[in-house]
Amino acid sequence: MDTILKRRSVRKWLDQPVEEEKIKTILKAAMNAPSAGNQMPWEFIVVEDKAILEELSNSSPYAKCVAHAPVAIVVVYRTDDLRFPSYAQIDSAIAAENILLAITDLGLGGVWLGIAPEEERMEKVEKILHLENKHAFAIIPFGYSDMKLDSNDKYDEERITWYK
Repeated sequence: MDTILKRRSVRKWLDQPVEEEKIKTILKAAMNAPSAGNQMPWEFIVVEDKAILEELSNSSPYAKCVAHAPVAIVVVYRTDDLRFPSYAQIDSAIAAENILLAITDLGLGGVWLGIAPEEERMEKVEKILHLENKHAFAIIPFGYSDMKLDSNDKYDEERITWYK
């Protein structure tokens, strides 16, 4: 529960690379997300190349921080040969949340930058990464945060209805 309560949107990082072992742990968390019919429509593109990070930072008005990240994971999905293609974005969202939780659990900070369902943003990212038969879903830049991440409980009784 502590990891969930500490997760924050972090857009500034120290100038320090993230170890490959930590990136693989994050990817493992992503690939262990539940998906409709266990179809796992996702794929993940790890970007450390500064030129590509710079290009990705122009894919959305909210993505400028990507240029300063040591690494980003781009979540992409396919719809071909899926049993439940209409759930591919939902499945990708669950994988993206697992990425964010793993980032926090490892003492790093990151932010979810929505690409889908905005067609213009999706096309920009797909062009930058030369994607064929795959769709861009989100960019998650991350690294060692330059801020302390404290718990922030957003529990609100007024958003709950009980039927007992």
